[in-house]
Amino acid sequence: MLTLGISLCLMGLAFVVTMLVFPHVLAFARRHGIVDNPNARKLQRVPVPVMGGTTVFIGVIVSVLVCSAITGNYNLLELMGLIMVMYLIGLWDDVKDVPVSLRFGVEVLVVWLMIILFRVEINDFHGFLGIHEIPDLVSVPLSLFAGVGIINSINLIDGVDGYCSTYGVMSCVMFAIIFYYVGDMTLFTFALIVAGALVPFFFHNVFGKTSKMFLGDGGSLMLGTFLTFCTFCTLSSTSPCAAFGNGGLSMVALTLAILAVPVFDTLKVMIGRVARGQSPFHPDKTHLHHLFIEMNYSHLATSELIVFHNFLVVVFLIIAWKLGASINFQVWMVIAWAFLFTWVFYYYMEYERRQNDGEGSPLFNRCCKRGKAWNLSNTKVWQFTRRMVDSKFLGGETPALEESSSDVSSGSTKIDPRIG
Repeated sequence: MLTLGISLCLMGLAFVVTMLVFPHVLAFARRHGIVDNPNARKLQRVPVPVMGGTTVFIGVIVSVLVCSAITGNYNLLELMGLIMVMYLIGLWDDVKDVPVSLRFGVEVLVVWLMIILFRVEINDFHGFLGIHEIPDLVSVPLSLFAGVGIINSINLIDGVDGYCSTYGVMSCVMFAIIFYYVGDMTLFTFALIVAGALVPFFFHNVFGKTSKMFLGDGGSLMLGTFLTFCTFCTLSSTSPCAAFGNGGLSMVALTLAILAVPVFDTLKVMIGRVARGQSPFHPDKTHLHHLFIEMNYSHLATSELIVFHNFLVVVFLIIAWKLGASINFQVWMVIAWAFLFTWVFYYYMEYERRQNDGEGSPLFNRCCKRGKAWNLSNTKVWQFTRRMVDSKFLGGETPALEESSSDVSSGSTKIDPRIG
C-alpha cells in the first residue's frame, strides 16, 4: 500500500539514482561521441553530450521497480514499456537521425497501445459545451491526435537549457496533486518519481560546464509520453477525476492549463511553417523561447519566465473556479490566456524587433537591456552551484569535449537578436 511517505521516498530514490548514474552516462556519451553538434539554428557553441534522458530514464525505472515490489502491482511496468519504446526511438534519433515518418508512426502506435492496454482516452469533456461522454468513433481519433500532439510539443520545447526539465517538474507535480486528491496513489507516486528524476538533470543542464548534458529526444519523448498518459487519465470517462467536475472545476480547462504553453507554442510554430510552405517538422527558430533568447535573456531566465507563466495559467484558473466561473468560461479563459502569451505577445515582439531596419524599437531594446540585467552567471551563488555540479563526485572532472572561450552554460550563451 502506497502512502504519502513511501511516495516521497520513491521520489527521493529517483533523485539519488539519477544523480549517481549521471557521471557514468556522461562519460559513455563522450566516449562514443553521442553529442549534439552546434549549427546555425542551435544555441550552443561546442558539442554537448545528449544522453540526459538516459539518466532520467534509469532513475525512473529503478524507482518504479521498487514501487512495484512494494505494492505487488506491476501495471506501472506496462506503462514503462511504452515509455521505454519512446525513449529508445528518441535515443536512436539522437545518435542517428530517424526519418520523421518512422518516428511519427511509432508515436501513433504507442498512443494507440496506451488506449488499448489501459483503457484510458479523451472520451469525457466533463460538461464542457454540455458534452460528457464521447463515442469511440470520435474519442479514439481525438486521443490519437492529442497524444501525438502532446508528445511532439514536449519534444519541441527542448530548445534552451532548463526549459524542458523545469516544465517537466512543474507539470508532473501538478498532475501529482490531481491524482493525490482523487486518491490514485499509484499515479501520484509515478508523477513524483518522474519529477524527482528530472531535478538532478536540471542542475547539470543549467549550471554545468564540464558536466553539461542535454536531455535529448530520448528524454523529451519519454516525458511527453508520460504527460500524454496523465492527460488521458484525467479526461477519461472512467477517471476518478470526474469528482472535480462535480465541484465545478473543469478537468478540460485544468489539463489544458497544465499543457498550455507547450501546446499553443507548438501550434503557432507548426501553423507558421505550413503557411510558409514548409513541413510542420522543419526546424527553425520561431519558438517562444527563441524570442526571449533574442532579447538577451539567459537560458535559465527564459525557462523560468515561460514556466512561471504556464504556472500562472493554472493559478488563474483555480481563482476563476473559486469565484464561481462556469465550466465553459474556465476553458475559454485558459485558451485565451495561452493564446495571448504564445501568439499575440510573440508576434507583437517580433514586430517590435524588426523596427528601425532590424535594430529594434525602443520597447524591444528596453526588453533586451532587462534581459541582460537578469543574467546571474557571474553571481557567487551561480559559481558555487557550478562548482558543485562540476565536482569530481558528480562527474564534471572530465575535460569538456572541445575547449572554447565561450561559455555554453545557461547563464551566458547569447546570440545576436537579429539572427534567425
